[in-house]
Amino acid sequence: MAHLLGAESLHLEYPTRVIFDRVTIGLDEGNRIGVVGRNGDGKSTLLRLLSGRIEPDAGRVTRRTGVTLGMLDQADLLPEDLVVKDAIVGDKDEYEWAGDARIRDVIDGLLLDVPWEATIGELSGGQRRRVALAKLLVGDWDVIFLDEPTNHLDVEGIAWLAGHLNKRWSPNQGGLVVVTHDRWFLDEVSTDTWEVHDQLIEPFEGGYAAYILQRVERDEMAATMESKRQNLARKELAWLRRGAPARSTKPKFRMDAAYDLIANEPPPRDTVALSQLATARLGKDVVDLLDVGVTYGGTTDADGHTTGGIEILKDIEWRVAPGERTGILGVNGAGKSTLLSLIAGTLLPTSGRVKRGKTIRVAILSQQLGELADILEDRVMDVIARQKSSYVTGGKELTPGQLLERMGFMSAQLSTKVKDLSGGQRRRLQLLLILLGEPNVLILDEPTNDLDTDILAAIEDLLDSWPGTLLVVSHDRYLIERVTDNQYAILDKRMRHLPGGVDQYLQLRSQQTTKGQTVTESHRVSTSAAPAGVNSKGRTKLAGAELRNAQKELGSVSRKLEKVTTQISVVHDRFASHDQGDFTGLAVLQGELKPLEDSMAELELRWLELSEVLEA
Repeated sequence: MAHLLGAESLHLEYPTRVIFDRVTIGLDEGNRIGVVGRNGDGKSTLLRLLSGRIEPDAGRVTRRTGVTLGMLDQADLLPEDLVVKDAIVGDKDEYEWAGDARIRDVIDGLLLDVPWEATIGELSGGQRRRVALAKLLVGDWDVIFLDEPTNHLDVEGIAWLAGHLNKRWSPNQGGLVVVTHDRWFLDEVSTDTWEVHDQLIEPFEGGYAAYILQRVERDEMAATMESKRQNLARKELAWLRRGAPARSTKPKFRMDAAYDLIANEPPPRDTVALSQLATARLGKDVVDLLDVGVTYGGTTDADGHTTGGIEILKDIEWRVAPGERTGILGVNGAGKSTLLSLIAGTLLPTSGRVKRGKTIRVAILSQQLGELADILEDRVMDVIARQKSSYVTGGKELTPGQLLERMGFMSAQLSTKVKDLSGGQRRRLQLLLILLGEPNVLILDEPTNDLDTDILAAIEDLLDSWPGTLLVVSHDRYLIERVTDNQYAILDKRMRHLPGGVDQYLQLRSQQTTKGQTVTESHRVSTSAAPAGVNSKGRTKLAGAELRNAQKELGSVSRKLEKVTTQISVVHDRFASHDQGDFTGLAVLQGELKPLEDSMAELELRWLELSEVLEA
């Protein structure tokens, strides 16, 4: 395979430590590299070195003449006043970019909910990130570097990105280097893995599953002192083989070796024992949602019937069992947070009823780190000293200090103030404090943020022996499949069981999207010209200036629809966060919503009229 770029004897150090020492690595045509390693070991720095964004202290980076390179950095920022359309297609005419299959694919995959005429400054953080990713992907690059590209993408978006990258180049062309904590994504797109650790880069053949196998083999042969890390890797390998049979089709995943290594490894979870423990702690009743519906706004009559308002959930029938481990899937805004609020008891249903067990103690690992707000000035050791002296997990009694070590804290970090911890360290401390509080119902809301693959494996190992009811909302497909036994989706405001797991969810969403492919999916790319003449039904087709004007108006109506859709979504979010007892405030929000919905109805009618004319 032809050489694309490489690094020779790289050395890089900061005032306090050495990042890389005498590192030599290369990227050839057809390589798809996944980069793994602990937070802070230099994964992002490696990408910046290879891309030329920073220079090494010694050694050199070489690139074959004519090779083009594009990179998505974690800190990539677009100008606040830049219009989305200009960021993606520049000054190209609509017929030109609409005829480009790559651009259409990227727009449909990443930007369907992003207003085409909005400026970057008007977008949310997640939308900005997706625009930056789309801007990169519409380009024609020989090599692409991606630093945490799955941030702000949901399960569908991650699946789309994996498919896009897999078909972007032919098997022996192009090069990809990606840093991400999303292990499903790594396994889906990578042909090789680079592990960054201890100032060096160690290459492994195959994706994430193959890397885990080889790492266990390496640890066994070397007989290193990393017994704890090795045991976690063994457990994860056992799950990869037993719990995810689809991965066994990877050509480089050596089946016999994997079976030998996990021959004596028990299943990740003793489901029967955990269920018995959970029943003992919880009783038979946890939370029952009985014909539950949630509507924001509207008016309720004397019989309890609500009219008007925004319906979020309806006809929800779910009896949460002791020891149940369930993953919840759904697009942003589908109602996942509303559902969890019903379980936690922080929200009352508009219709139906919620029956709660008398002994349940709910804890939520939220994205906001609110549990740490009052202890930011405290040292980690002082925070832990105030907790209970022991914690039983997997039949073993551990001290809080041992739990800290198990979750990746070093002894030197015990004297660090909470405010000075990294994002990932705060996340781990947050989970530890919640577990030490011994809840029996644990809700995890996007728990993978800021965590590397090794720490995620440690947390999953801890959750394997946690004897309670576990509910998880996450875009991390690997985590969902790893720690939960059942998955449900919120589709069309209702809950649906997914015996086929995440794959079934993606199929259902694809069918749903195909059926609803009218307004949003035809935006910006539905203006391809039709030849003048007469169709089979005898109706005359538009031609010349009339055709161009109709196409132009259709594009304008589509963009207005996107804008109104976004504005309606914003009002819906305000409904969701507003005090449900403040009827005056809810009425004001309803007053804002009605003209937007009226405008959408008019625009949709005009869109249908124009579409019918253009399809004649």
